[in-house]
Amino acid sequence: MLVEDSAPDAELLVAHLEASGCKIHHERVQNAAMMEDALNRERWDVVLCDYTLPSFGVIPALDVLKRKKLDLPFVVVSGTIGEKLAVEVMKAGAHDFVVKDNLARLAPAIEREMREAQVRAQRAADVEKLFYLAAIVDSTAEAIISQNLEGIITTWNAGARQLLGYTEKEAVGQSVFMIIPESLRSTRVEIFETLRAGKQIEPFETKRLRKDGVEVDVYLAISPIKDAEGRLLGASAISYDITERKKIEEERTKMIQQLNETLSKVRTLSGLLPICANCKKIRDDKGYWQKLETFVHEHSDAEFSHSICPDCMEKLYPDFVKPKE
Repeated sequence: MLVEDSAPDAELLVAHLEASGCKIHHERVQNAAMMEDALNRERWDVVLCDYTLPSFGVIPALDVLKRKKLDLPFVVVSGTIGEKLAVEVMKAGAHDFVVKDNLARLAPAIEREMREAQVRAQRAADVEKLFYLAAIVDSTAEAIISQNLEGIITTWNAGARQLLGYTEKEAVGQSVFMIIPESLRSTRVEIFETLRAGKQIEPFETKRLRKDGVEVDVYLAISPIKDAEGRLLGASAISYDITERKKIEEERTKMIQQLNETLSKVRTLSGLLPICANCKKIRDDKGYWQKLETFVHEHSDAEFSHSICPDCMEKLYPDFVKPKE
């Protein structure tokens, strides 16, 4: 984009850039409205701005970019700019300036500023990504904690505060041993030896110590933190609270154990049992006929208590039966 009131000067700049091997698509604007319209319609790589426009110039043009929140390479091209003015426009936000008497600097300046703009854009994207990831980490329900090689806590999210009771201010800068039960502290050394060896650590169940001294069951996933050269800087850990799951598992195990103990005390009779229609003896698997109570006693844990039913009482001992009214 050319911010230029002189058509011949604009054509001169375009011709010079094309002669330098640049592929040019340009539009000449002369005021803020035209510049905003051009920015709304297309995406531009660089803005070349004359310093001495009658009703428009460097500062108003930079203001347009600021309002649009655009970080475009902005190069001032003028035949009248001096050192003092050059310093002023650079302070205002221009990236470079080129005098029209020395246009040989123009193409290299544009190429350099476009590279710098790409670097700034990538840096801004990286920062935005970091903020986005930080927001995800801080908002997740799981406890996410990182520590350096010395075992000092370096990050502490809201999930960690919820699970372990310490605030970020209380935790960061403290030894990670404050959340590890004493009986499990030796595992930290083993974990870092494994990470230094480049081996993966499979998630595992363990315990962590809350601020109130209560141990909590967690499912722990640990990952190494490395620099650009692959050197180990520390480790990050994601902890899932499995207290409720462990409670359910323990209750289920206890119930199954009780059921097995009950079943071990019960012996059941099943299948077809040959029984005499008259005397009610039962034939066992060896062909012998046994009394009903003898067979049942031998094949189960049932015990018998003898009595007489009302029908038999009336048949065998009618004198002792009270007459029916």
